[in-house]
Amino acid sequence: MMNRRDILKSLAAAGIVLPFAGSAAMAQATKFNIKQSVCLWCYNGYLGGKGISFDDFCKYCQELGLKSVELTGPGQWETMKKYGLICAMSNSHSIGHGFNRTEHHEGLIKTVKKSIDETSAAGFPNVICFSGNNDGMDKKEGLKNCAIGMKELVPYAKEKNVVLCMEFLNSHGHKDYMGDSTEWFVELVHEVASDNFKVLYDIFHAAEMGENPLEDIRKHHLCWGHYHTGGYPGRAEIDMASQKLDYAELMQAIAETGYKMYVGQEFCPRRDAFESLKEAVELCDV
Repeated sequence: MMNRRDILKSLAAAGIVLPFAGSAAMAQATKFNIKQSVCLWCYNGYLGGKGISFDDFCKYCQELGLKSVELTGPGQWETMKKYGLICAMSNSHSIGHGFNRTEHHEGLIKTVKKSIDETSAAGFPNVICFSGNNDGMDKKEGLKNCAIGMKELVPYAKEKNVVLCMEFLNSHGHKDYMGDSTEWFVELVHEVASDNFKVLYDIFHAAEMGENPLEDIRKHHLCWGHYHTGGYPGRAEIDMASQKLDYAELMQAIAETGYKMYVGQEFCPRRDAFESLKEAVELCDV
């Protein structure tokens, strides 16, 4: 069986030019053991600088075999749906202003419920949320407060068939962020004890915190509801030539856990952004 590269070479030899490098032949050749998504924010500067429309970006994503463009909002979803794309992770509130402080809960719950409503109406699966920053608060207290907020929201999320995913971020780049360890998040998931609350496990951020993503994917995968990629160090391309994580091995481990949801490409390309995305999709197609 020909692989994607062979298919593309044969098409080129025959004089067939596809609208983007990679294109439909690549989508047809993918294994789809991992459903791949892409985070739009990583490409906004490239699209604007090159004068590429969001519509054309979605078309390219479809041709690569991607299933989702995430961290997008309702104003973008109709364009995405034209190309069979969903939003695997919907936006909600800001990173630093999170659920670790009960005085934030009333406003946050209102905001997150609105995102749950929009996400559910579109038939999409997940809404992002955040712990917030420490600001001197003990992490145990913050965990307890996050659990209180999540327990108030998960019945509504369950009713709407949406999963809330709190993101694991490193507390160096996102200075003072509370949810910065596997141990903290695993305890929180067990405390909330709902299938409608999971962790957005960001592999780059976990590596930045000195954790072992491969081991923690295998050990704690039931706590993770969504994954993000990113080259470590630096969040650039995820190929082995430029960073330290073996993403083919990591994706294989994710597939072996029986995970059926989405992995979001969230690296910031330093080369040609479209070519880098194509290479990442190939690498993660295990």
